[in-house]
Amino acid sequence: MSADALTGLTGTTGGSAAALAGPVPVPPADPSDLPELWQRGCERLATELPEQQFNTWIRPLPAAELCRAEDGLRARLSVPNRFKLDWIRAQYASRIETLLGELAGEPVRLELSVAAQPPRTLPVRAPQPGGSAPHAATPSAHPAQPAAAGAPVAPAGTWGGATAVAPSNRLNPALTFDTLVPGRANQMARTAALHVAGAPGAMYNPLFIYGGVGLGKTHLMNAVGNQLMKDKPDARVLYLHAEQFITDVVKNYQRKTFDELKAKYHSLDLLLIDDVQFFAGKERTQEEFFNAFEALLAKKAHIIMTSDTYPKGLVDIDERLTSRFDSGLTVAIEPPELEMRVAILMRKAEQEGTQMPEDVAFFVAKNVRANVRELEGALRKVLAYSRFSGKDINIQLAREALKDLLSIQNRQIGVENIQKTVADFYKIKVADMYSKKRPASIARPRQIAMYLAKELTQKSLPEIGDLFGGRDHTTVLHAVRKIGGERQKDTELNQQLHVLEQTLKG
Repeated sequence: MSADALTGLTGTTGGSAAALAGPVPVPPADPSDLPELWQRGCERLATELPEQQFNTWIRPLPAAELCRAEDGLRARLSVPNRFKLDWIRAQYASRIETLLGELAGEPVRLELSVAAQPPRTLPVRAPQPGGSAPHAATPSAHPAQPAAAGAPVAPAGTWGGATAVAPSNRLNPALTFDTLVPGRANQMARTAALHVAGAPGAMYNPLFIYGGVGLGKTHLMNAVGNQLMKDKPDARVLYLHAEQFITDVVKNYQRKTFDELKAKYHSLDLLLIDDVQFFAGKERTQEEFFNAFEALLAKKAHIIMTSDTYPKGLVDIDERLTSRFDSGLTVAIEPPELEMRVAILMRKAEQEGTQMPEDVAFFVAKNVRANVRELEGALRKVLAYSRFSGKDINIQLAREALKDLLSIQNRQIGVENIQKTVADFYKIKVADMYSKKRPASIARPRQIAMYLAKELTQKSLPEIGDLFGGRDHTTVLHAVRKIGGERQKDTELNQQLHVLEQTLKG
């Protein structure tokens, strides 16, 4: 869709008020009106969608080609890549068909296809004196951009188009949106990442993803980077851990070569940086990252960061930096719920060429709750045990394969340990767990401890009640249901529970 064709779509047009009033029966569209039909449909869609969504997904599209076929009207729409095709088909195709049908007075079928890509040519360097092979791009193509020592970028001149020498962006090609198991725990973060991948620099910038270890933060960041490299092979993308950035700052500080540091980071299109909590207490590192942050945002490059806590919870990091972290979109990844853990196990097993029975997946998922990384470790043990023993995968085999893990959990996590850990976390006395005191500052941690006791031990409700000062089992049940329900809605509570679970499991 051309810019001219969409002029004023996000504002109020002469026909949009009537369009908002609802569909009005009209005769079948005249062939001469077909070119106008798409524009009118877009005008209607602009009044229904949030402006940011419309500008990101609909406005950049070329105008659909409308034609009459034997079975009715068809709208043929070409999109730049497969990723956008799948997203538009899932999110907007049905509504677009309905709108066009209402305006045309007859059904319209939307046909989506990926636009043909023009062929790319590989830059070839002229033969050098002495007979050097003509396989590398000329190093003088971009003399104004010196490469930093050890910088993970391709030789100068390779960023402007595809080349035989691929840039070292440190992305893991296996971590894509296709290999990420979606669920309630990562729904918001995944949706935000999809938007960034589809239109980097346009919205949610910076994107700050936080959560405990092994929950998929790194996977999501790599998925965005891999998708962008697929759509735009010449994009400058870099993934790195915060410790690598610290190392780069130290090296350049020693060599007094900060221009090289700027050349490396300030020219990126997408910076993906893991575990920014490691910047704590490192003032020069924070200063250089602040400079890079400001430079990238100024040129509408995108930044995605991860951390183990939300921006305002970071310690020993300059306030002006944490305020920048929180200036875009901050989303949490939570520990996966039971159904998601089951889906992850079955998907991972399938990738290993093995079918895991659903009852076995439920058994493993119920006993491994902390994070995806531990789930993968448990799965590897089960698969290896099955292969080495030549036995089929069933619950008994899984129990044997994971007996060390299960025995450690049962031995280490007792109700007394839970009570002490929760009391220390919320700064109350362990004795308050058994007392009859009922102020919120005590009753709330007590309920959390009861919930964790039910989740992490094999104790029955009456047994748990006895260990909490002889309380009735209905009191324990109320606490379990209350905290379990709130955990699904309260991100901060969920994060606290995750920290407690990680602490208890060592």
